[in-house]
This record gives sequence, structure tokens and C-alpha cells, in this order.
Amino acid sequence: MQDKNKEIVNRVARSKLMTFDLEDYYPEGKRMVLDIKDWLHEGFILREKEFRNYISDHNWEQYKDVFVALSCSTDAIVPGWAYMLIATELQPYVKQLVIGDLQQLETTVYQTVIDNLDVSPFKDRPVIIKGCSNKPVPPNAYLWITGKLQPHVKSLRYGEACSSVPLVKNK
Repeated sequence: MQDKNKEIVNRVARSKLMTFDLEDYYPEGKRMVLDIKDWLHEGFILREKEFRNYISDHNWEQYKDVFVALSCSTDAIVPGWAYMLIATELQPYVKQLVIGDLQQLETTVYQTVIDNLDVSPFKDRPVIIKGCSNKPVPPNAYLWITGKLQPHVKSLRYGEACSSVPLVKNK
């Protein structure tokens, strides 16, 4: 028979287990797609003089502190120099710039975050990578953080403390 006065102990809270939540590393800021289709003749043909006019007339300040994905939503063949020319105007303003869609942007943003992450607080500790997120954490971020943490941690799990999947146990 159990003692009714016995204190309930939260063993998870008392353990040395550290939770790593990728959502905690989500860089705040506006995300935008800059679609250049309207800068192309009939949405498909890049005419250099007209294209350069669009670039010189465009308000670049609207991208201050914004994460930007450059794209062309038509099947136009856009030469690399065109995106490079746009980048020369955007670089003084944007937080980050990619060619692609918002998913590619989020993936690149997280890759940068993880590449620059100091994992020393997790050294020789049991770590669980939290599985659920309310923010747009790209699937690749889970792969990258696993690779970044694996050589440093005592053990690595995925999920929640109450129901996690073991990934690696280092000796």
C-alpha cells in the first residue's frame, strides 16, 4: 500500500538531462520573398537595360533587417549575374539572403545558426532534442544539430523526456 503523504518526485526535473529545443534558436524577424518575374519582359525575358532600371528604381530600404528569398515564379531562365546584381543592392539591408523559396530561406537561416552554435554547455551531458515546434523549423535542422551535438554529448535522444527515442550513447 502506498503512503498517501509521500511526495511525488519529478525525476526528469532532477536528472542531468538537458533539453535542446531548436525553436529556442529561431531567429526572429520578418521573412519575405522577392519575386523578380515582374522585372522580366512578359515575365520570361530578361532585358538588361529594363532590368537595371527596375533595380535602380526599387525601394531597397523596405528590406532592412528582413530575411529575404530571391525567386522567379515563372519558368524564366535567369542568369546568375541578375541575382548577384540584386544582391549588391540588398546586402546593406538584409539579415540573410538566399535564392529560393521561404523553405530554402528557413533552412539556410538554421544552417547558419547551427554552424555558429557553441555546444560546450552540452559537453558530456545527456541531451534530448525536443521534437515538437510551433515555429517553422526545417527538417534538415534536426540532422545538423544531431551531427553537431553527437561528438560532444554523453547521450542523445529525440522527443520528450517522457517518451524519447535514443539516438546515440557515447562511451
